[in-house]
Amino acid sequence: MNQDLMIRLFRSIEGDKEDDVVKVASLIIEDEKKKGHEKLAEKLKYILDKNISSSQKFRGELRRMLPNGVLIPTDKRNNFPLAITINRDELRHEMVLPSETEDKIRRIEKEFAAKERLAHHGLQYRQKILIYGAPGCGKSMSAERIAWNLGLPFLKVRFDVIISSFLGETASNLTKLFDGIKDYPCVLLFDEFDIVGKTRNNSQDVGEMHRVVNILLTLLEEYNSQGILIATTNIENALDQALFRRFDDIIEMPKPSKEEILRLTKMTLSSIEKAKEINWNIIVDQMIGFSSALVVKIANDAAKIAVIGNEKILLQSHLERSLTENVLYLK
Repeated sequence: MNQDLMIRLFRSIEGDKEDDVVKVASLIIEDEKKKGHEKLAEKLKYILDKNISSSQKFRGELRRMLPNGVLIPTDKRNNFPLAITINRDELRHEMVLPSETEDKIRRIEKEFAAKERLAHHGLQYRQKILIYGAPGCGKSMSAERIAWNLGLPFLKVRFDVIISSFLGETASNLTKLFDGIKDYPCVLLFDEFDIVGKTRNNSQDVGEMHRVVNILLTLLEEYNSQGILIATTNIENALDQALFRRFDDIIEMPKPSKEEILRLTKMTLSSIEKAKEINWNIIVDQMIGFSSALVVKIANDAAKIAVIGNEKILLQSHLERSLTENVLYLK
């Protein structure tokens, strides 16, 4: 092979010493030495060793050490973490919820805080929670709020790493994740849980996903961590029905009511002065049926319009403009 092509090829090789591609590259270097191409062999070895070192350093940075010496489990193929941590100061925790939903979230927090007293009476706090509802209504935010209020570390599962095209690796990754954090008190979020919890009645799914659901059923059944597992989904009917029985609580996250939209809008605009003449009923009526995330976006956009326009106070016209722009965007 042309030396320049060989050097270019070696520059693209990375991984661990035990990876097949690295082993083959090492054999090529030995073969070049036997042919008397000492300089080429040395150059190829230098490139390969440098790439291996860089790859190991990169992967080492990804393998974040949690408090108490717990290491986030990684996938077998690339050594990427199966979950990521979100720092406490980045957790969202200020929410406007219907009273019924608020009570259910508070009950989870109170039970965890009283878990030792419950255990004394042979009772188990709510550990496995399923939250469902339309996009943008605060499902994952509720998980962050629980972690923030309880002072627990927050881990979010990385489905881009968990799910593998190789036979058996998705189920293996799930098992590693559950085993790795079983003794680590945290809130573990499975956002968009239907990715791995699809109903097994779907004839379009291959047998591998059926096996993943079966493994997931077993893992949830045996889950007995010191923390809280929260799964969220936009599509309740997409989940396998057997999964529902594995959760200790199932909470619907509805779209905000008229009163909640008003509270959420004013809370979002709390840092800016507002004109007394604003007709909040007219504004709120136009947002009925919107998700909480969209209500917040409309309020924030209105505030930006006022600030950029060097207005001293927020006017109704700013809110109307923001509403018009966001509704047109949705269409």
